[in-house]
Amino acid sequence: MSDVYDLIVIGAGPGGLSAGLYGARAKMNTLIIEKDRAGGQIFTTNEVANYPGSIRNASGPSLIARMEEQCEEFGAKRVKDTIEEVKFDDKIKVLKGKKEEYRAKTVVIATGASPRMLNVPGEKELKGKGVSYCATADGESFTDLEVFVVGGGNSACEEAMFLTQFAKKVTILSRSNHLTAAKSVQAKVLGHDKVEVKWNMEITELKGDGKLEAMTLRNLETGEITEFEANKEDGTFGVFIFVGFAPQTKLFDGKIELERGYISTSENMETNVEGIYAAGDCRVKVLRQVVSACGDGAVATVMAEKYIENNFDKECSLV
Repeated sequence: MSDVYDLIVIGAGPGGLSAGLYGARAKMNTLIIEKDRAGGQIFTTNEVANYPGSIRNASGPSLIARMEEQCEEFGAKRVKDTIEEVKFDDKIKVLKGKKEEYRAKTVVIATGASPRMLNVPGEKELKGKGVSYCATADGESFTDLEVFVVGGGNSACEEAMFLTQFAKKVTILSRSNHLTAAKSVQAKVLGHDKVEVKWNMEITELKGDGKLEAMTLRNLETGEITEFEANKEDGTFGVFIFVGFAPQTKLFDGKIELERGYISTSENMETNVEGIYAAGDCRVKVLRQVVSACGDGAVATVMAEKYIENNFDKECSLV
């Protein structure tokens, strides 16, 4: 006989921790499983200024630490394990991890999505120190500095326009000789006096000691190599990379409905399998931010609680 949790949350980013908090506060027997450290993408953000109630200079790690404390205060259990297989066919869901097997009446999937990286030297080391993947979260930090946007699609162009509110100049680096964004978006970018587009360009290296200070560029058409260094007065500049996201959902392929790798849900975070919910960046959605992930987690757990009330006897805690 093994414990059956009311709720298991896979992932301990903002969406997962929010789901766990709501579960534990509702007196549900709640377990949060995370394969690595908690926090997800926000953990690498130096300043979180757009989360309601966060104080000036609040960091991603400090925000996540408080979320973890809240979950523990209300009694949510936490384990570090990597889930390798899931069985969602029966009423009791089974999650097989490297360390143990877990069972639950309901599951909230909050595995997140990772921005695709350029995989060039210096990128990983300078992430959060000049290299960013989210203009909404980090744009204000580059006020009156020069920034570069990598990509040519809708996201890159829209984020470039957003950055014009803060940066003194925005340069889009496009690997081809044209943009792939919608024509209306292209028109705004190409007609903005703060925006310049460099065609057939790619970054081959990012450099800096504790902050982004220089980068190497290559012209894909001519092969010419150029070096860009930060203005001496500024000391740094920004590189925003928008070349797509990779949802962390491979584990659920064939188990629940996916759309381009993202989990399809209703507005109530319900997947196509009863008792299985999704929250945060791993699901199909318009906005991928801390605030929206937390909202997803709250909704998912409230719906999970209602599902249990309608489908399980109160005494059903063991199998």
